Amino acid sequence: IASQSRRLANALRKHGILAGDRVALLLPQCIETVVAHIAVYRLGAIAVPLALLFGPEALAFRLNFSSARAVVTNAAGLEKVSLIDQEIPELSIMFCTDGSNGNARDFHQEIAESSPRFTNIDTRRDTPALMIFTSGTTGPPKGALILNESKGGGGVYT
Repeated sequence: IASQSRRLANALRKHGILAGDRVALLLPQCIETVVAHIAVYRLGAIAVPLALLFGPEALAFRLNFSSARAVVTNAAGLEKVSLIDQEIPELSIMFCTDGSNGNARDFHQEIAESSPRFTNIDTRRDTPALMIFTSGTTGPPKGALILNESKGGGGVYT
């Protein structure tokens, strides 16, 4: 997990994802989800976990609200995002755990081709790390930005 997350952090950086950028994670519970979360935190970016059960309209709202620049997903999620990707102006790169497809790059190939060496971005206690959404049952979903409240800030993922 450590090596793969460093490699993914390098792949994200290679494709222009920087500290503070939002990276949507549209994945089931799997090892790739863990790797992606840790890679995003290493990079100082902000993870935006999204449910695969969301339809295109719900995804478009959350991707636009969060200003997501990247999406890490599987084939099922990619199918939905591909229906709306033209509506997401900030979205610049997609990675698919089931291989390259259309505009999406192959998650595993990107990891394999990236360096295992990565220096974590220093973060502070008030650095945003995660954006989650309310359910939206009483109106539009609301984004909640979670800060890196770990003791001493970043450097947790080695």
